Amino acid sequence: MTNEITERYAQGLFELAKENKSVEEKKKQAEVILETMTDCSDFDLFLRAVKVSREEKTAMIDKVFKDAADHDMLSFLKLIVDKGRAYYLQGILEDYIKLANEDLGVELATVTSARKLSAEDMKTIGEALVRKTNKKVVLRNKIDPSVISGIKVTIGNNVTDATMATKIEKLRSTLLKGGQA
Repeated sequence: MTNEITERYAQGLFELAKENKSVEEKKKQAEVILETMTDCSDFDLFLRAVKVSREEKTAMIDKVFKDAADHDMLSFLKLIVDKGRAYYLQGILEDYIKLANEDLGVELATVTSARKLSAEDMKTIGEALVRKTNKKVVLRNKIDPSVISGIKVTIGNNVTDATMATKIEKLRSTLLKGGQA
């Protein structure tokens, strides 16, 4: 949900974090807040609700994130609510994390598989990606039963697809064109 508004607020938060030398700390806080918003969709709806007063929203922010976020992050969240930008909060935090990752030299990679991968498998994939990119890599395992077997690794704009679903689709396409399988 990147747009001019989310980018501008994310850039402001990033500049504050750079100034305070807390880019990585703020990134961790942003990830916790995003996780909370994902796990509890009602929280996002609460922040966007028109009939809920700003005071109630800021009190909820204090209550929910007092242990997970520092004073600057809490103030930032309250600013977003005060300016009526709660609708953009998820995008702002996602954009901030991207900025922080660039600054910290971190690549975000998504490993899509039919089942949850073991920690050992994720570690092996992560080590291979570190060798390939020469950057620190943070992995996320996305479960998608439609891949059947194998994995699909997305890092930046690069996609390596070694899934059975893709192999089957290529075979189907070749056979439909009258080619040899």
